[in-house]
Amino acid sequence: MAKEAVLEKGVKRISISLPNAVYCELDNLVKARGFTNRSQAVAEMINASLIEHYKQRGTEMMAGTITLFYDESKSGLLPQLAAIEREYIDEVISSQHILLEDEHTMEVILVQGPARRLKMIADKLITCKGVKSGRIVMMSLLIPPIHPFPGEDKAGQESRPKGKK
Repeated sequence: MAKEAVLEKGVKRISISLPNAVYCELDNLVKARGFTNRSQAVAEMINASLIEHYKQRGTEMMAGTITLFYDESKSGLLPQLAAIEREYIDEVISSQHILLEDEHTMEVILVQGPARRLKMIADKLITCKGVKSGRIVMMSLLIPPIHPFPGEDKAGQESRPKGKK
């Protein structure tokens, strides 16, 4: 059972017991990956586990990237990819194309929406004939709105013009 103590700035401390072999491997991981300390490494592992959990549930709003590697000379591929991205315009924020060797392209697509829907979009894109490989990476942190909708402030609350009641 983990013990818990509250520290400054909303940070909480827990105490865990590990078998000696796991403890030694944790120290090796901290050194190899350049973490400042064990806590930073353990927090990163917990975050990764939570993200995976949210992805499995599928209902959580998430932001992420879909990275595709494809052969742009494949007949009909570019219009097919563009059609899928347009079909899901509410989730597809932007895309960047990086030209590689021999008519190959890496495309990085920024997405945000329910995890299950983002996974479905990624699957549709990755399974297009001519796509060599692809991967989706998601995070539970969201991209904040850049501009409020007309009549709303940045927090999404209805705003009134200045001087009017």
